[in-house]
Amino acid sequence: MSKRRVGVLVMSYGTPRSMEEIEPYYTHIRRGNPPSAEQLAELQERYEAIVGGVFPLREHTDRQVAGLQLALDRLTEDTNVQYMCYQGLKHVQPYIEDGVAAMAHDGITEAVSIVLAPHYSVMSVGGYNKRAQEEAEKHGIRMKCVNSYHLHPELIDALAERVNEQLDAFVQEGVDREAVEVLFSAHSLPARILEMNDPYPDELNATAAAIAKQCGLKDSQWRFTWQSAGQTATPWLGPDILDTLSTVADEGTKWVLSAPIGFVSDHLEVLYDLDIEALQNAQNLQLGFKRIRMLNDDPQFMSVLADTIMKLDQ
Repeated sequence: MSKRRVGVLVMSYGTPRSMEEIEPYYTHIRRGNPPSAEQLAELQERYEAIVGGVFPLREHTDRQVAGLQLALDRLTEDTNVQYMCYQGLKHVQPYIEDGVAAMAHDGITEAVSIVLAPHYSVMSVGGYNKRAQEEAEKHGIRMKCVNSYHLHPELIDALAERVNEQLDAFVQEGVDREAVEVLFSAHSLPARILEMNDPYPDELNATAAAIAKQCGLKDSQWRFTWQSAGQTATPWLGPDILDTLSTVADEGTKWVLSAPIGFVSDHLEVLYDLDIEALQNAQNLQLGFKRIRMLNDDPQFMSVLADTIMKLDQ
């Protein structure tokens, strides 16, 4: 008996594959407006600082898509469903539309889309899903979209494990576990989402609270902060993590753990904004600073994605 084939469009922001791709990538982010020479140089310097001109960043997404395919294959081995994963990126090839077109080429007529970001905002995940559905309609593909999976038990387990791991590392250095403040963070968005009752801040706080509870953190031992805000004239959600570091130092905290729970892989916002910029800021403030490991293609995270997709498809 032939299996029912369901396409899975795995979407993410995308990153350049080389230094040469940074300019077209940045131009696409700016909706076709090329960056100034100064803006381009700044972004190139950031990539140079984290990858030294060699680009492993795209490999994280590739491995996540491959890992998800393996997880889905394992979970559906004895069922009548076959899931087929396709990649669709927001700002570089293969674009979201390319992923949907590849499905259509393979004869897929029903699909599920999921973004490699657990928390929903109309400005982020909502935009990805809108593009995916619009393209799917052109090809006669029925597409269901995952909006969020921010409280999936295995996601909380995986993130709590990473928080505990670094708290233990502090303890091994002679630091009292309760003296470490955990700074949960995510990519900032324009503050106008608050007027739209967008669920993004609430979902992030719910994830942070669930992790804190599982790790046995006191309410005074953690807070939520923002990072990586865009440079625009309009205000973005804050406070920024650099300002938060100054605040906790003023309050007498001496050790902080960065937990960027809004991200699922090592990329620019983690490897530069936290590992270089925030670390330097913390050192200037004489703060001990560590960061949790990212999920990347951890099998437990792949299980979260597979389970979320299969439940929506039922």
